[in-house]
Amino acid sequence: MDCVTAKIVLHHYPQSPVSEKVRVAFGIKRIAWHSVHIPRLPPKPELVLLTGGYRRTPVMQIGADIYCDSLCILHALQQFVPSPTLFPDDNDCWVLSAWTDGQFFRQAVAVVLGSEVDNLPPEFAADRGRLYFGRNYDLNALAAGLDHLVGQLRAHLTVMQQLLGERRFMHGEQPGLADTLCYYLVWFIQGRYRKGPRLLADFPFLQAWAKRVEAFGHGRQSEMSAEESHNIALRAHPITDPVIDVADPLRLRLGDPVGVVPEGDGGDPPVHGELVCLTSETISVRRWHERVGDVVVHFPRIGYRISAADSC
Repeated sequence: MDCVTAKIVLHHYPQSPVSEKVRVAFGIKRIAWHSVHIPRLPPKPELVLLTGGYRRTPVMQIGADIYCDSLCILHALQQFVPSPTLFPDDNDCWVLSAWTDGQFFRQAVAVVLGSEVDNLPPEFAADRGRLYFGRNYDLNALAAGLDHLVGQLRAHLTVMQQLLGERRFMHGEQPGLADTLCYYLVWFIQGRYRKGPRLLADFPFLQAWAKRVEAFGHGRQSEMSAEESHNIALRAHPITDPVIDVADPLRLRLGDPVGVVPEGDGGDPPVHGELVCLTSETISVRRWHERVGDVVVHFPRIGYRISAADSC
């Protein structure tokens, strides 16, 4: 375990709400990790050397294995560092993310962007508008409907407080996955929505719980340069075992050239590589670059589209 945790690298930036989800998991697990700061906006040339084009935040690296999307990261984290567990009551609550990372998160983003539409740097507004709401986004429409959006957000927070009840943590007496999935939203609203503290004052149980989660911190963090992380990948070898689900409806085979891209209309380029893993939960592709060597890039199956490619 010590050998693995010594090699955990998170590519992120401090203001990223989804990165906070992962950083809190590091804190709960008391993990030592290396921090590589990446730009908030593309291009992100140092990151995409590892990912093959994936630009979203965060990305976790363990040697030459690159984990994209926070759910993929948390799955891998629990596998490599099983204790302290993210499932203290044996309750597999991954399904909660369909709400927290879906409608709830988009609602929070809509409120934050809509409330600051006149103050957003144009390039940031254009990038995040397309990323979260598709090519036909209209941030001015968000601003015009802000009262409705805040009402929706308040409804989500009400459900979250009901889910928590009077327990210390979402699971009970010990923190776990549900706390990471919920906490980052409160952190985001508190810190990025100007009226967030006033809104959250109506949810005292959530506020007290958030302070308890915050107290776990982010584990033991040390800074690392992008070049150092590239050298780690170059010296390492991917540890992924090849596996293809023969019952998968796409009928792809081991080694097929494929492209992987997030669902939706966020303007993301596909990541091309050779297929090394395809299950009902995971997509993994192998790719090569002279600066980082052979790497395997991992994605969750849910929320990502994979298709055959003529060349990679």
